[in-house]
Amino acid sequence: MATQMFEGRGHAAVYQKYRFAPGKELQQTILSYLQEKRANPAELVVDVGCGSGQGTRFLAEHFKKVVGTDISKAQIQKAGDDAPSMPNVSYLVCPAEELPFEDASVDLLTSFTAAHWFDIEKFMKEANRVLKPGGCVVISTYTVDMSLHYGNCSEKLTEVFRESWDLLLKYSHNRIKLVLDDYKEIFEALPFPDKKRITDIFDKIPMTVAGVVGYLESASPYQAFMKKDPEAAKSLLQQTEKRMLEMMGVSSRETPVEFCVRHVCVLACK
Repeated sequence: MATQMFEGRGHAAVYQKYRFAPGKELQQTILSYLQEKRANPAELVVDVGCGSGQGTRFLAEHFKKVVGTDISKAQIQKAGDDAPSMPNVSYLVCPAEELPFEDASVDLLTSFTAAHWFDIEKFMKEANRVLKPGGCVVISTYTVDMSLHYGNCSEKLTEVFRESWDLLLKYSHNRIKLVLDDYKEIFEALPFPDKKRITDIFDKIPMTVAGVVGYLESASPYQAFMKKDPEAAKSLLQQTEKRMLEMMGVSSRETPVEFCVRHVCVLACK
């Protein structure tokens, strides 16, 4: 059974607001790989564990029909809020291990920062079932290797962020170990011999101080911390924001910062 961590409406709202779409370098890595592997354009793309649709919307810009799936009804409802503006996108509530698609019907199967929550063995069997021969799999995650850049205080700003992140990681689910191991286990579990894992994709995401704090709030360890000690959890975010603003010498939480993140991407062709 997949691990369910993003069920609440409040969490889904924070997730939708603060989680970022795949950055330019990750997008380019994915599109270049697909161009290299495919003679024909993908007809059907399925984005598994789509959350509130950040990766799904990126795919919709490049492919004819994209279906986002997630086990969380709240996340799918949030993703659907943007659906009217993208007629080639639809969303379904279903487990990653039980996809409602015919055998050999899917051209491209993707998952952005979600596969570590799946039952890996069952998901891989399902991927093998639904993919067409010659179909591709793209499974990526951003890692905890993150840094912040602003003026001449980038190093100290990153230190503040990482202190907060390290505290939150104490509340992380044991499945986060798959992320900490750069998706090695997921790569090894892929049933297709034609596969590769890229661990050095670096993206710069434009954010604000509020966005960085919001990202921390959207993380599953923060939600676990909130359940255990709500006051301490809220205080951590307040203190993180206060320290960042003081260090930057600004008062507005909407002040832009650059958020740098390292992605891992596992790519395969059936």
